[in-house]
Amino acid sequence: MTADPAITAETTIARLTHWVRQRPNSLEFWELVLTDERLLWCFVGESFRSLLLRADVGERDRAAVAELSPDDIIAFDDRNFAVSLEALDELRLVTGTRLRRARLVVRWQTSDATERDDRTLYRARTAAPQRMAVTALESDSRLADVDVTVETPRFPRL
Repeated sequence: MTADPAITAETTIARLTHWVRQRPNSLEFWELVLTDERLLWCFVGESFRSLLLRADVGERDRAAVAELSPDDIIAFDDRNFAVSLEALDELRLVTGTRLRRARLVVRWQTSDATERDDRTLYRARTAAPQRMAVTALESDSRLADVDVTVETPRFPRL
């Protein structure tokens, strides 16, 4: 007996796109998809070039991921993972300035529930501001147990 797709289908709440994770020797490009059940982390590329020559290599995979279902997003790459909404603690966007890129901080409880994990991502140069998307999540009742905030830097014009 198969499950009814209407009952088991996840609803996408938001897509947070064009995010970069800085690693010591590379830049990782990530897409985040928030559903009514979990936050999906989708790896879309990595650049190992010198800091001055780094380019956003995630565009091709971003286009492919945009049309995928949540289950297909998880299967898209071995590095993809999901965090359940029950484990999600914080989603904080610090808006960018002329001199600093916006950053997104995500914190969650690990599977053993005694430790927390977090990741900080930075907005890619090609990304549109996502303040409105995160602001809408602040009042979403499905995220009532998640600390969703949008912060503006102290000197926003710099």
